[in-house]
Amino acid sequence: MPLTHRKDLGLLALRLGAGGVLIAHGAQKLFGWFGGAGIEGTARGMEHMGFVPGRESAIAAGLGEAGGGALLALGLATPAAGAAAAGAMAGAAAVHAPAGFFAQGGGLEYPAFLGFVAACLGLSGPGCFSLDHVTRHRLDRPATVVMAFTLSAAAATVVLNRRAATLAAAEASGPGRDAEGQTA
Repeated sequence: MPLTHRKDLGLLALRLGAGGVLIAHGAQKLFGWFGGAGIEGTARGMEHMGFVPGRESAIAAGLGEAGGGALLALGLATPAAGAAAAGAMAGAAAVHAPAGFFAQGGGLEYPAFLGFVAACLGLSGPGCFSLDHVTRHRLDRPATVVMAFTLSAAAATVVLNRRAATLAAAEASGPGRDAEGQTA
């Protein structure tokens, strides 16, 4: 195998591995597969974690993970795929951050790493064993990289700020009550 294709083969393996994990995570949220809660259960969990409205948050997280993962695995629209998956994992990392870094303590290690890998793939490009390569990189242009990561960062910032405000309001209303003062 020529030395030049080793990098492309490595990118393919990384895309398939990370994309597969992201697809599985999203499928848990969207369809209840692999022991997941499905949309309704995930929506309740999202609301409990401060992501409101819960149903829309569950759908967005599931699509960011499953859709971003599928596109990463295929190497199609790689910048948008990496940015979407990284944005979804930013929300997951924020939930786990209070528990510290390491996964064995419930920390953010795992979602942060998945987001980091997705972002790196979105930035680096998919390599030649990809649908982006087949389509002559029509969806993998420098402007797409800038636009995708700018939009993803802006959306993640809005979502995380809204979550912080929701959690602060719930805490201010008293223990065991939500932001509207209802018993949780």
